[in-house]
Amino acid sequence: MDSNTQNTDFNNAIKNLFNGKLMERVAAAKKLGDMRDGRATNLLIKALKSEKEGIVINRIIEALGDIKNAKATIPIAEFLKVETQKPEEEQDKTRMFLIIESLMKIGDKRALTHLGILLNSCHSDIRKLTEEAFECIDPNWKDNIKSVE
Repeated sequence: MDSNTQNTDFNNAIKNLFNGKLMERVAAAKKLGDMRDGRATNLLIKALKSEKEGIVINRIIEALGDIKNAKATIPIAEFLKVETQKPEEEQDKTRMFLIIESLMKIGDKRALTHLGILLNSCHSDIRKLTEEAFECIDPNWKDNIKSVE
């Protein structure tokens, strides 16, 4: 794909992310994640902050993880904070998995502070994935925690 076609695809995806119908916004977020173009990071974060539809939010979180830009760590972690403050039966487990996976892909150590609360999750799958994220982001995390205690 030449650069003109790539730029056109990028611009169309951004336009649809902000102005498209529901499924166009979902597809646009996925497309931007698949492109792995760092230029989309700030725009995806902006869309994440204004988006109301859960399926679009999930695709944006996933796209930010695919792009792997550390700028996305804190905005994604904010969604984790919101989910963990809900009663357990109201938490969106799919979103929690996407958040953990995206933060793991990004690999920013600032995420560890936010993910720490999930190490004690009642859900073994969430706890296991969180431990994998810790291992991926900081292989020495267990030793680092011991040295802080």
